[in-house]
Amino acid sequence: MSNRFIGSRQTTVAREIELTGTGVHSGAPASVILHPAEADAGLRFLVTNRGRVVSDIEARVDNVKNLTLCTVIGDEEGNTVSTVEHLLAALRGLSVDNCYIEIDSQEVPIMDGSSAMFVEAIDDAGLMELSEPRKFLKVLKPIRVEDGDCFGEISPHTGFHLDIEIDFDTPIIGRQRLAFEMAPGVFRHELSRARTFGFMRDVEHLWKNGLALGANLNNTVAIGDDRIMNSEGLRYSEEFVRHKMLDAVGDLALAGLPLLGAFRSVRGGHRLNSLVVKALLADTTAWSIVQAPKVRETNPVSFAYPAAYAGTH
Repeated sequence: MSNRFIGSRQTTVAREIELTGTGVHSGAPASVILHPAEADAGLRFLVTNRGRVVSDIEARVDNVKNLTLCTVIGDEEGNTVSTVEHLLAALRGLSVDNCYIEIDSQEVPIMDGSSAMFVEAIDDAGLMELSEPRKFLKVLKPIRVEDGDCFGEISPHTGFHLDIEIDFDTPIIGRQRLAFEMAPGVFRHELSRARTFGFMRDVEHLWKNGLALGANLNNTVAIGDDRIMNSEGLRYSEEFVRHKMLDAVGDLALAGLPLLGAFRSVRGGHRLNSLVVKALLADTTAWSIVQAPKVRETNPVSFAYPAAYAGTH
């Protein structure tokens, strides 16, 4: 048996991965191409226009521009990418450290409302191990953020632990709480298929505000007054809190590195997740960057930047 530290090196996707679909809020066609990236590149969105990269937006909390119903990141020139959380959750959940995400629209495709199709595509392509050691953002002391009757906190921990509690005033959801020690297998089997959800009573208001224009029963769990409107029902027991946990994995990826910490939230969402990450990073005594133990050297891997990126890097 190898004595090598599992997960000690940075990773990227082993080949290009293309996915197409529809934006859940815009209703417009959208596609993404995941490209292999070199060590320390991080997770970056390459926004294209007519095949040319017009913006390189790193998936970091200081690039967040909006948190209304989804997470939107952008640059200072007004280029934005919305609904990034499900894709970022798949990448972080499967321990992908580096990836160029080429996107030709302003919204990541919603696919089936979960991370499942992203996970399946990444699993099919496989991961490539890079020569550089994996880096982590290690939480050194508790950070807590309160927002009305909601709170989120992150505390020191040897791994990445999530504890999420939700409370909705409907018997269809009610109060649900779930906790997991996160790992790729846990994300893949326990969280990745949990879909986004919404209430039928809110539909007209959302449409009037230009939101949820692409939502339907194929990508959203629709909740009526007394029942689930989707004919197939739920995919998991407690699918609602599992989806909130999936969202948290994606939102916490905006810390910029995998976290070594325990995250707990009560009645939270994108806004609270973002506030906790911002509060953590703002206190430089609350974290440090550490790296996995060094292992034997591997042959270096050369990367070609996405064709659309030529001349912009």
